Amino acid sequence: MLLTITTTHTPATDLGYLLHKNPERVHQVSLSAGKAVVFFPETTKNRCTAALLVELDPIGLIRGKNAGQGSPYPLDQYVNDRPYAASSFLSVAISRVFSSALHGRSRERADLVDQKLPFEVTISSLPCRGGEGFLKGLFEPLGYSVSASRLALDEKVPGWGNSPYFNVRLTGSKKLRDLLVHLNVLIPVLDNGKHYWVGDDEVEKLLQRGEGWLSDHPLVNEITNRYLKNRRNLARRALEQIIPEENPDLEEDETEKDNHEDSLEKSISLNEVRLNTVRNVLRDSGAETVVDLGCGEGKLLKLLMGVKSFKRILGMDVSLRSLDHAEKRLRIIDMPSKQHDRIELIHGSLTYRDKRIEGVDAAAVVEVIEHLDPNRLAAFERILFGFSKPETVVVTTPNREYNQKFENLPPGKYRHRDHRFEWTRQEFSDWAMGTANEYGYRVTISPVGPLDDAFGAPTQMGVFERCS
Repeated sequence: MLLTITTTHTPATDLGYLLHKNPERVHQVSLSAGKAVVFFPETTKNRCTAALLVELDPIGLIRGKNAGQGSPYPLDQYVNDRPYAASSFLSVAISRVFSSALHGRSRERADLVDQKLPFEVTISSLPCRGGEGFLKGLFEPLGYSVSASRLALDEKVPGWGNSPYFNVRLTGSKKLRDLLVHLNVLIPVLDNGKHYWVGDDEVEKLLQRGEGWLSDHPLVNEITNRYLKNRRNLARRALEQIIPEENPDLEEDETEKDNHEDSLEKSISLNEVRLNTVRNVLRDSGAETVVDLGCGEGKLLKLLMGVKSFKRILGMDVSLRSLDHAEKRLRIIDMPSKQHDRIELIHGSLTYRDKRIEGVDAAAVVEVIEHLDPNRLAAFERILFGFSKPETVVVTTPNREYNQKFENLPPGKYRHRDHRFEWTRQEFSDWAMGTANEYGYRVTISPVGPLDDAFGAPTQMGVFERCS
């Protein structure tokens, strides 16, 4: 497997100082099942290339402590792509061979460590689970230009078609340590066979190396899950620390949250009316797949499970604690397999793109948007209406004008201490109409709960339907 890093920074030979490798020598480092070799095939003032070649010993792979681990097929340890495909072995070699550069250290060129330099990276035979689209989805949001050519299974037998391997070229201006961190984390994400044990240490490594970029990446969920080999408990623990909370009171129990608002709304049974109203709108929309965004403890999900026409139901929340409560409330573990297969709880944020919710027929956002900072509403709109594009979206939020009807709510106060805003009827209408027009929807606004002649209803609901 071969990785090259080229710069046209002047003088380009500064690359040797940044990588802590003398361009005039060949450098060799032993690995668990082979060796890594660094050499410089090109060293001029205007252009310098460092090449990392990883050679694996097939016998060493078989004898390794993790040989054949996780595979039910004994021949996998003899017939596999490990010796030639860019994989977790390449990622480990990067961290071993370029350790000082990876940590941003350079004694001779300290002034360049924090400078963005022009780089071109090539990676040979990179396996891309998810194809070229996923490959670009990983690197382009980080500022790289990506070009990839897919390799044939056998050039002499075209009929066999293409392989899952690509020769990849990345270009962009980056700090060298950021470039190496991105490669170190994302190469294993594209591979499906980490050769080392994934445990708590890998969570800590991901948190450290993902600092400053991973939380804002649109594929943060996929990166985290794949990096940790889809070990749900580890991925949840990592995501809880990576994704910033819309609600900083993460550990606040959903029951406690309800108590704040229910003490005001219980006399009119508003929560029950609201959830039943949303359930009925989703049912009448004809949707077969629905997602409850900000599902909390799963009260709406429980109602949705009773609608037989819903074949797939997703509940997403940024709080792992709430998801755990939802799992218990719904008693998912005790469900018959047919019911169990209908529902899935996922950890995620409303302001980060998540492919798991793309393509659903309908989405519910019940008393959630008011917990978002106003400057993050645009990201929420883009993710839901611009990328996911459900045919139907139901949004509910408090009507601030009605707050005067609640005797125990002081003037000027919101219904919940975590609300970032509460809109009047006109403010909600303006937002809903503007969002619908921008993303190709039509919206109908309705009151939910008892109507007051002066103040309207306590909850306002917008039903968005995508224009054909």
